[in-house]
Amino acid sequence: MGLFICKNCGYGSGSWLGRCPNCNEWNSLSEQSSLEKDSKKNEAVKKFELTSLSKIKSSFKEKKASGLFEFDRVLGNGVTSGEVILLTGEPGVGKSTLLLQALQSFKTIYISGEEAAEQVKHRAQRLKINLANFLFSEDLQVEGIIAGIESLEEKPEIVALDSIQTIYSKNLDSPSGSVAQLKETTKQLIIFAKKNKIPLIIVGHITKEGEIAGPKTLEHMVDCVLTFEGEKISNFRILRAIKNRFGTTDEIGIFEMQENGLIEVDNPLVFLHQEKELTPGKAVVGIPEGKRSLYYEIQTLAVPTMLPVPRRVVKGVDYNKILLLLAVIRKQLGISTDTYDIYVNVVGGINIKSTACDLGIVASLISSIKNIPLPSSSVFIGEVGLLGEIRKIYFEDKIIKEAKRLKFSKIYSSLNIPNIKTLRSVIII
Repeated sequence: MGLFICKNCGYGSGSWLGRCPNCNEWNSLSEQSSLEKDSKKNEAVKKFELTSLSKIKSSFKEKKASGLFEFDRVLGNGVTSGEVILLTGEPGVGKSTLLLQALQSFKTIYISGEEAAEQVKHRAQRLKINLANFLFSEDLQVEGIIAGIESLEEKPEIVALDSIQTIYSKNLDSPSGSVAQLKETTKQLIIFAKKNKIPLIIVGHITKEGEIAGPKTLEHMVDCVLTFEGEKISNFRILRAIKNRFGTTDEIGIFEMQENGLIEVDNPLVFLHQEKELTPGKAVVGIPEGKRSLYYEIQTLAVPTMLPVPRRVVKGVDYNKILLLLAVIRKQLGISTDTYDIYVNVVGGINIKSTACDLGIVASLISSIKNIPLPSSSVFIGEVGLLGEIRKIYFEDKIIKEAKRLKFSKIYSSLNIPNIKTLRSVIII
């Protein structure tokens, strides 16, 4: 009896099933022949070769900068020879715009299954990009792409594919974007990039849950995973590296989307509202992002609830972190939040990952509940523990130094607030 394999996700079954129990696709299981199943058994034993690491040329010296500083900063000062980069982000966030602006200084082959050549050219002209450095293709068969590039007399400096979900292999019957196709096409592309020492950037979709579409092995296979974040209603965009074999994952790149494309941002106060009016529930937090400090505005709204279970709406920070901090406030300060609907938001459509914002969130929550504004020109830096203690965060001294330079007159951190109970005496709330 043969083995039945799902064309969509690769699930195996000893008998045919109308619906795959793993991915819930209908009529996706097909029988795999015993010849196909055991094809590797007759493969000849390959010769085992060893090479001294001291004789292998390091690729770190071959990094090439794109000229887009915020992009290069996240990658680790440029693109490494043979590096495979996976760029993801929500639809419409500006991934294609970022690619065109970042790759305009390279001799680039741009392969698109998402947009027609006319659409790509129109965007490039709007961005005022030099079109001479770009060669475009709409061919989506991975074998044809690899053979075509290898046959060129003048090799490109970089290859971009938008997106990997549209690329397919002729060796598989499953549709483009399926797990089997993603694995096969990515594997062939990585082998091609390493063999020819050509950097490769592939764009990937994300699911409605915010995860990278496809198998988790897709992230393990590539050298670098970049996420491009930002709300459609906000002009600001954040580029993060969640994996980087040739650089750090601490750095972020900040851009502002304007009519003429993405503009690099280096002002640490760009996310702060310049209005000086004191308002309850508003706090400024200092966050370490790689080698620099950034400052964000946390806004909290606490209103009496009419519901048996109070509402908690959170945007920009982890939802479970807010629940944890509310529990700490109730335990350590004796302030009940059971009668309030609570809304927390990070201004600018930005997601904060650092625990350095904990103290600022606590201060804004208490400020909104008590309806008393926090002191003007104040900034909060620190992680809050379950026992209410304020912990020193990474690069705290540098953030404080930068805050003083930016004219913040009141700086609250682990140095002057050892416990959230101290908030009562240091800040009048």
